[in-house]
Amino acid sequence: MQDGRAPRIKNRAPAAIQITAEQLLREAQERQETAFRAPKQRVEDFEELHEYRGRKRKEFEERIRRTRGSIKEWLQYANWEASQNEFARSRSIFERALDVDPRSNQLWLSYTEMELKSRNVQHARNLFDRAVTLLPRVDQLWYKYVYLEELLQNVPGARQVFERWMQWEPEDKAWQAYIKLEERYQELDRASAIYERWVAVRPEARVWVKWGKFEEERGRVDKAREVFQTALEFYGDEEEQVEKAQAVFSSFAKMETRLKEYERARVIYKFALSRIPRAKSAGLYASYTKFEKQHGTRSTLENTVLGKRRIQYEEELTHDGRNYDVWFDYTRLEEGALHDLREEGSTKEELHGAIGRVREVYERAVSQVPPGTEKRHWRRYIFLWLDYALFEEIETKDYPRTRQIYQTAIQLVPHKQFTFAKLWLMFAKFEVRRLELPAARKILGTAIGMCPKEALFKGYIDLEIELREFDRARTLYEKYLEYDASNSTAWIKYAELEAQLQDFARTRAIFELAVGQSPLSMPELLWKAYIDFEVEEGERETARALYERLITLSGHVKVWIAYAMFEAEPIPLPRAEREEEEEEEEEEERKMVPGDPPLARQVFERGYKDLKSKGLKQERIALLHIWKTFEENHGTSEDVKKVDGMMPIQARVRHVDQETGQTVEDWDFVFADDERESNPTSFKFMQMAHAWKQAQAKNAAAGGSSGVLSGFAAAKTAQESDEDEDEDSEEEKSDLASSQDEDE
Repeated sequence: MQDGRAPRIKNRAPAAIQITAEQLLREAQERQETAFRAPKQRVEDFEELHEYRGRKRKEFEERIRRTRGSIKEWLQYANWEASQNEFARSRSIFERALDVDPRSNQLWLSYTEMELKSRNVQHARNLFDRAVTLLPRVDQLWYKYVYLEELLQNVPGARQVFERWMQWEPEDKAWQAYIKLEERYQELDRASAIYERWVAVRPEARVWVKWGKFEEERGRVDKAREVFQTALEFYGDEEEQVEKAQAVFSSFAKMETRLKEYERARVIYKFALSRIPRAKSAGLYASYTKFEKQHGTRSTLENTVLGKRRIQYEEELTHDGRNYDVWFDYTRLEEGALHDLREEGSTKEELHGAIGRVREVYERAVSQVPPGTEKRHWRRYIFLWLDYALFEEIETKDYPRTRQIYQTAIQLVPHKQFTFAKLWLMFAKFEVRRLELPAARKILGTAIGMCPKEALFKGYIDLEIELREFDRARTLYEKYLEYDASNSTAWIKYAELEAQLQDFARTRAIFELAVGQSPLSMPELLWKAYIDFEVEEGERETARALYERLITLSGHVKVWIAYAMFEAEPIPLPRAEREEEEEEEEEEERKMVPGDPPLARQVFERGYKDLKSKGLKQERIALLHIWKTFEENHGTSEDVKKVDGMMPIQARVRHVDQETGQTVEDWDFVFADDERESNPTSFKFMQMAHAWKQAQAKNAAAGGSSGVLSGFAAAKTAQESDEDEDEDSEEEKSDLASSQDEDE
């Protein structure tokens, strides 16, 4: 269309004749024009040959005139002349090309290859001589030159070429090629001399190793040892030089191993490993480990494995110097090595060396101080100091050094932000073991004054109690409670101390002070300890008074349960009434004051009413379960039925949701006494319903025993029995009144 829009298709029906893709491809192939091919020319006589050569030469000359610097055009021209057996013209073209680029490797190689193909050996030699003179650093020219001479069986000529080449100090492959030439013609002494010249040019470890292996393979072991010893003398004893000579040491030791000189090999390995840093001798250690596994004893093998693990730890610490877990493993490794040496009965020098290694590791470990002042970063670090101090105290018996370690660690910790009670306590216990009690007390006193902490108070008090310094322990408890008066555990421990000292008046006074503190952590433990103390002393009245005070303060269901069980269980006689026990062969049973189940039942009833008044349903259920168990053990069947009658049932309860204002049905516990007080009419109806349900259950059981009555049925039964008793009492009263009237 003229406006550029796509034409509208009017007929979308398929064509009557369909064309396949195969037909399209075949038609395209048939219509394709054939490619142009140059006609073949056939030369019939010399005149045509002369004309053809002239035309080709003219084309080549035009091409090299246009692209004079293109070596490819020169090579095509020269090779074409050689193919026409015009070697003089070909040489002329090569020489012209060399005038253009005399340093082209490809040009020299093609030139020599042309001469060799035409069997002009002398020309090829001259060309190689010119090429290596002009390009002495091109190894390919030398290799072809040597190959040509050896191919012509001109071994002296090949050797002469190699000598010219070696003056330029070529790469290692050239030296190896020269040595292999001498080996092929069994000139081993010449090969050894070449190795010596090679080492003089490149005194590297791999060259020394090759020379030593060569001498070993030709059977000259003494010469091989001399080579390795010369190499070691060349490198010297400095750390850097010995590190470079690891391959020499390894090859030397392996040669001695092959010769079954195991002691010589072991000496070589140890000499090298003693002078090379552990982190840089992994390969040598691996070889030494393999050697010891094959030819060593148990002790030598363990030492090898020890060295290998040292290298592993050093590598890990190189990446992360504050990885304290690795430091712990490293110190244990060195301490284990020290213990093994002691068990084997090693010399003093070896033991001193092992102790020095342990100290070195500890010093390096404790020098990695954690960054920042967050305690979580210091927890693992402090244990390094503690292990260090224990090592010096137990293993080396160096007590002044141990004391210095503790002091340094304490000075290092920022006590204003945080402290470590274990560090102070271990320092103090160390002084106690050294019989320096004033120093130990001074340390703990400084700790409490600088950074008071619960663990410090406990440790100091335990120390004084072990020393039987009870007055000091009392003073410390007073300081402890001044520091934290809300700590129930501290009050309990203080009271227990006084109870152990038989000072019961102080014990009660401490408990009274404790329960009078307004903020207390876990006051239930304190009250329980106070009550248990009075029970143990046989003071039931005092314990009962404490329970009453606790109920007034708390009123928790557990308190009511404990109070009731206290009234039901026996307790020891009061201490004042206890008789002195005589020493007999058979111990008499301890006399106990029996409990009072009716009084316990009254406590249960009081607790139930109190929880009911507070509206605590779950607590009432828990109390009823304990009460029922109590009645099963101490009461009658009527008492058990009474408690069963107080048990709740689960029923649907309707209530109004305060958020939505809709009536919602939910499952809830319904108590019989609550329902009787709130809805007497519905309570009687539910009683009758539950009674009917139980009657149906009895009929279905065909005279079987009835189960436990539900709360409402039991309540109905109890109510009916109460009504019968009331009717009987009224009848008795009426009979008594009528008899009195008759008497009058």
